[in-house]
Amino acid sequence: MKFRGFEFEDQPWFPGFIRDSMTDYLRFLFRKLDLYKPVLPILEDALVKSGSNHVLDLCSGSGGAVEMIYENLKQSFRPDIKITLSDLFPSELTYAYLSKKTHGGISFVNTPVDASSVPAGLKGLRTIFSGFHHFEKEKAKEVLKNAVEQRQGIAIFDGGNRSFWMILLIILAHPVMLFLCTPFLRPFRLSRLLFTYLIPVIPFCTVWDGVISILRLYSSDEMLQLAYETDNSQYAWISGKVRNKFGMSIAYLAGYPIE
Repeated sequence: MKFRGFEFEDQPWFPGFIRDSMTDYLRFLFRKLDLYKPVLPILEDALVKSGSNHVLDLCSGSGGAVEMIYENLKQSFRPDIKITLSDLFPSELTYAYLSKKTHGGISFVNTPVDASSVPAGLKGLRTIFSGFHHFEKEKAKEVLKNAVEQRQGIAIFDGGNRSFWMILLIILAHPVMLFLCTPFLRPFRLSRLLFTYLIPVIPFCTVWDGVISILRLYSSDEMLQLAYETDNSQYAWISGKVRNKFGMSIAYLAGYPIE
């Protein structure tokens, strides 16, 4: 049985300003390192087969990989691509920052959105970047089932190597990177400085959640099995694994309605 554990950022009681600071840091890394660039062909194919030029990103955190995905899609796919951010705990300050920065190309939903029960009015290819591992098996199947029931395409990408070396890298690198990068994170939050340098809650929780995330990762085969258990007749499913320039594996699952 896969180890599940818990992540601080999943807990309803967890302070929002700490959660936002953690996910702002991850967005900074995703942008600077462009970790999800290898998934662009898969994402573009899912958009074409879903007949959409609009991405509805679920479990967005503070935007994660989406900022670079948006910029890359504008260049390689369609300049009129639109992305909407959503989350169970929406980071409104960051979402507004990204919306302004992209002149509305990235928009957002400022009310909570459960990925397993998405309001019917929210259309577009659904994406989840670095978020699918947060769901237990049955909840993960509900996320897929909801997309199938609403006839919306879905593409899931979860990066990370489930290995001792990846865990060691997280433990050693995240505290150093947080101490170096925090002054450059935007939007600015005074609380981020306090809880990084004076009371290091953010580094501790970021390392904890990073380690648990690696232990909870689904493989591409496991994601495909969940998809087949959800629906094996109305949807076409593909799964696999790619590697980015740093050697990090990215497992993916994409599905779209069969005409």
